This record gives sequence, C-alpha cells and structure tokens, in this order.
Amino acid sequence: MISNHALPLGQLLTLSALAAALLVAATPAVAQKKTVGPAPTSKKMAWWRDARFGLFIHWGPVSQTGQEISWSRANSNPHCPNNGNIPVDVYDNLYKTFDPTEFDASAWVDVASRAGMKYMVLTAKHCDGFLLWPSKASDYNISSTPYQKDICGALADAAHKKKMKIGWYYSPMDWRDPDFRTEKNPAFIDRMHTELHELLANYGKIDMLWFDWDCGDPMYDQANTYKLVTKLQAKMLINNRLDLGPHDSNRQLLSQYASYYTPEQELGAYDDTTPWETCMTLGEQWAWKPNERLKTVSTVVRALASCAGGDGNLLLNVGPMPDGRIEPRQAEILNGVGEWLKTHGDAIYGTRGGPYKPSPNYTSTRKGNTVYVHVLNWTGDAIQLPALPARVLKAEVLGDGTAAFEQSANALTLTVPSAAHDPNDTVIALTLDISAMRLAPIDSVYAAGAASASNVYQNSSEYGPDKAFDGNDATRWATDGGTKEAWLQRDYKTPTQIDGVNIKEAYANRVASFQIEYRSSDDGPWISIFQGKQIGADFHCRFDPVTAKSVRLKVLDASDGPTITDVNIQTVE
Repeated sequence: MISNHALPLGQLLTLSALAAALLVAATPAVAQKKTVGPAPTSKKMAWWRDARFGLFIHWGPVSQTGQEISWSRANSNPHCPNNGNIPVDVYDNLYKTFDPTEFDASAWVDVASRAGMKYMVLTAKHCDGFLLWPSKASDYNISSTPYQKDICGALADAAHKKKMKIGWYYSPMDWRDPDFRTEKNPAFIDRMHTELHELLANYGKIDMLWFDWDCGDPMYDQANTYKLVTKLQAKMLINNRLDLGPHDSNRQLLSQYASYYTPEQELGAYDDTTPWETCMTLGEQWAWKPNERLKTVSTVVRALASCAGGDGNLLLNVGPMPDGRIEPRQAEILNGVGEWLKTHGDAIYGTRGGPYKPSPNYTSTRKGNTVYVHVLNWTGDAIQLPALPARVLKAEVLGDGTAAFEQSANALTLTVPSAAHDPNDTVIALTLDISAMRLAPIDSVYAAGAASASNVYQNSSEYGPDKAFDGNDATRWATDGGTKEAWLQRDYKTPTQIDGVNIKEAYANRVASFQIEYRSSDDGPWISIFQGKQIGADFHCRFDPVTAKSVRLKVLDASDGPTITDVNIQTVE
C-alpha cells in the first residue's frame, strides 16, 4: 500500500468517484494550430511505454486479517505516520501463522497475461518491514514463516519463463525498525542496502524498482542507494519516490535516475513529455479485504483508456488471499479486461496519448497515421469532437460495426449505430493523411451551464467550472494535480459590457502567470485585457469597458493544479 497522504486535496479515488469521473458530460473545443507531437521515448523506456498495463501485487502476513498492509499496524516509531488499530505485538507476529500453501507463481503470471498486462510489480518489502524473500539482513522474512519458501524467487522464475517483465516494490521506509529516522539511521541504511543487494543480485534480470514514500524525511542515502541499484541492474527502470519528502508531490522527478512519476488512486493529467504511471486498486484497499467492492470490467477498461489517452500507464493492484491465491472474483474481472484487449489492444499497446486529451466522454490514442478515438459515453449515435488539423481518410470501429465521419473546419463528427456501441469503450480508428504523431494535443472542454474549463479535477462535478461562479466560497473549480496550464470560461447569452474581474485562489500563489481574455462573439478571436503573475487569495483588476460574449481566465503557468474559489466579473450598469 502506498501512502494515502500524498494525494491531492487529501482524497482517494473511490469506485464511485472513478465512475463519476468517466460519466460527466463534455463539449468540444477549438482545435489548436501548432503541430508538435509527443516527446520522443528513450530506448530504455520504450518497452515500458509500449506496455501501458501492469499488475501491482500487495501481499504479506497482514492478508490474514483482511486489513490494510502496514497502515493497520499501530505506531512504534514517532518518526513514522502509521497509527493502525492492530497492536504492534499482534501485527509483528502474524508471520508465525502465514502459510500460503496455495501460492502458485506461475498462476499469478497467467492471471496477468490473460488480463493483457505486460509487467508485474510485487511488494517484496512494504513499510511494515516484512520481507517476501529469505534475507541475511533481517529474520523478519518469509523463511521464518511456516511456509518458508522464497516468494520473490518463485515469481521471478515464473515471470522469466513466461517472458513477463518483473519488478519489485521496495519500501525504503521501515516503520518496524527502531533505528529508522533516528541517530542510528546509518545502521538502518546498511541493512537497507543489504536487502536491495539481495533483491537485485539474486533473481536475474529485474525490470523495475518501485520505491515508495510516506511524506516523511527521505533519509535513504540516495546517492549511494542509486549507485548500488544501478550498478546491479543498469537497464532497470526506477520510479520517482525515493527522493520525495514532506513538501513534495508524487508527480515530481527530483533525480536523474527517476524514470517516471506516479499518480496514486487517480488518473494522471495529460502529459506527453514526462513518462507517468497511475497506480490504482481493483478493490477498496491495497491488501486483500474479504467481500470488498471491486471495480467492474468497464471501469477498469475506461481507466486504462484514459491513462493511455493521457500518455501514461496503468498499474492495477490486486491483493492475494492469505492462502496465496488471487481471489477468483478479481481474476474474473481481469479476464474481462483481457477479453476487451484482444480486439482493442491496437488502440492501447504501443500508442502515445492524444491528440484529443482525455475527457469524460472520450479520449484518444495514436500510432503512425492512425488516431484511435475511445468513446466512453454516447448521447445517441453520434459524437462531435473538436476539429482535427489533418484530413481523415477512413473511419473503422475496432471489433465489430461501421463508422461514418463528417469533417469540417470547426468539428469532427463520428457516427456509429447504437448496436455497435461497446459498453466498455467504443474505439474508432481514424486513418489520416499525415502522421498522427505530428499533431499537437487538443483540449477537451468540461462544460457546466454557462461555465466551461479545459480541465476539472478527476472530471468530478464537485469541482466543475460552475463552482467558480456560484458566489459560494465553500466550493471551487479545481484541476488535476500537476496541471500547469488551464483555462476557465464564462459565457453570456448576449454580449455584455464588463470593466473588471475579482478572483479568489483557493491555494494562494499556485498560479505564477495568467491573463484575462474576452471575445465579442462565439467565433471571434480572444483578446487579452489583463496580464499578471500571481493571483493570490483576493485579486482585483479594472480595465476600460469592453463588450464580451465570453470571458476567460487563462492560466499560463502554475506550480500545481490551479484551484479557484470565486470569479466575479464586474458588469457595467
């Protein structure tokens, strides 16, 4: 389990929130004109980016309780954030009854393969300090259990035999170790390095090392830790969390050794420059929980499509049962995703995100001269998209069905008979007259009445653009974490004279550069009437009266997702 405390606005994405994120209505935007496609992928990252879909596995003795891994343990170190309800002497002795006799590494790999997943990441060591391999660094490991056998070794062997990429989740935090984050931390680092050496020297090729963080001080001797792990596995990919501390974000890359960043329990925002991977649970928690609610096949497919459309990966987690089996209910859902990928995999694997950015109703991926439009929600048989700055030569539905298209300078309309709509994700392949990789990203628009925006946090109506114009300081328009540029727009039914704007920023000074624009007609050009740096908690500006049909706050740069409590546009009486 990864730290819950790292999430934007302190929220986890629940099943209902994810469903809402994929069901909010959207309207098309005007196509951008520049022709700059996704950033090139390094040779080292190519396989990972092409893979798009991986299996995360959180497992250990705690699975016997049905409670969350590590976080359910009571606190024994004031420098650590856990404060669970299982007493330390109970939690730390669960290993004595951990005997997963039904564990079959080959069966785990088969579950991932049938799901269409291309890589696996196992919690070799979570924050509770228990090791799933026999170790000389600590007796608190799998060899001290009734089971005794090496879980990591078995899974690595099975993955290698079946050509599945394999990685280790390794928590540099150890909430059980009394030396951690104390004056004896150097002794802890020595043990940590021994553990990492064992994991990376004893199991053949390891493709990924997935560090975690807990928002505490990163006292991990990063320089020597990176030196050790890169020496042992030079081609291994490493995520971004080893360097993160109390005031950081899981969307930051703070080291040259970090290959990708890691949004947690939420869909990452569109980013075709820096690799990223959303990690998300299939159920309600990371470790196994009896009778928990699970995401549906449709919810997982849409999450995968939205991640790929945002140019990121999805690392989907399961928590195996205490006996070592992946719960049949979980395996059934993963099988359903795999069935969808059998006919739609071309729109996921080996693609890049865009050009249409993810929205509640649609997203898109691209490869060569093909754009794959993923329609997530239909209203009738047709969907209208922003104009595409390339000529569409052909439109085909992946799987089964026909597609028609109508292209103009202002819009692209796709029509598919309702009988051919896929309840998970209808994918329409558009063949273009030029390479799709040359196209700049095209904004989607979230609309709510007279208000619209380029981005809304998790596409949730709770943070919609209308919340910035409702006069209620308890509500706000919010964008996805890591968003650097965005716009917020108010439309009038008839042209209206305005001469000032008041703005309240929920998180003061996130916005570092902005401008206020207006246009006098629905299809008129945008004209800037004010430019500034920080907005802050209470911003005011006045200007000579102009007649506006629409007014837009355009954020040009922000340190994190812009969040606006109120925008009050002054009208001329």
